[in-house]
Amino acid sequence: MSQTPKIFFASDMHFGLPNQQESLPRERLFNAWLDSINDEITELYLVGDIFDFWFEYKRVVPKGYTRFLGRIANLTDRGVPVHFFTGNHDVWMFDYFEKELGVTIHRKPITVDLLGKKFLLAHGDGLGPGDLSYKLLKQMFTSPMLQWMFARIHPNFSLWFGNRWSIGSRYSKEITHNFRGEDEQITKYSRLMLEKENFNFFIYGHWHSPIIYPLTDDARIAILGDWLVSNTYAVWDGETFKLMKYIPNAPDTTLDAIKV
Repeated sequence: MSQTPKIFFASDMHFGLPNQQESLPRERLFNAWLDSINDEITELYLVGDIFDFWFEYKRVVPKGYTRFLGRIANLTDRGVPVHFFTGNHDVWMFDYFEKELGVTIHRKPITVDLLGKKFLLAHGDGLGPGDLSYKLLKQMFTSPMLQWMFARIHPNFSLWFGNRWSIGSRYSKEITHNFRGEDEQITKYSRLMLEKENFNFFIYGHWHSPIIYPLTDDARIAILGDWLVSNTYAVWDGETFKLMKYIPNAPDTTLDAIKV
């Protein structure tokens, strides 16, 4: 393992979209990226929408994804901390990953000091002012009563229905979304958080368009992109924050880099 600590961030793999068979090459590509950083990685943050749909029963979890799950287990078995953030597509993730894979699940934004700088990390959906209809919908989906009711349905139907609903919501809009800077709710949210305390980096998924956006001289938003189109990730070594594009069998491309 590299002597220089390197923390990696990625989001929006949407494994299972549009089905497991067509998603498998994307899963293999992501695993190839994990293999490529195997000797460097000291911590991994997966910032939401890892799966296009996920619901785990008390004694049943969805089929598939064994290559990816095995790769994550390999990291945690080696002592590499792995963090999973629930996104709007895999909000029904409970304790299976914590117990079976040894990962840490985050359901809300977190603040953390990473190699001397302060980070706020979240998937990003539903944060900031406005969009009350979506926030109401999200509140419904995170309701323990609704989750209990859904768990009463047989998995053969509930998982089929959940996957079809998720695919419909993805294809009802463009996969990528151009980040609109100050017009974005997440930018307003980040600025509100800066009024309360100082942050160096705000790390978000959800928007699928990789970008580092400056808020002040010392604070920036980083949108991680996705693994449907961009194949992008970020890495922080305590001195430089880089937004990178993974290219199999070739050097990765640096999209942007901030030295702090």
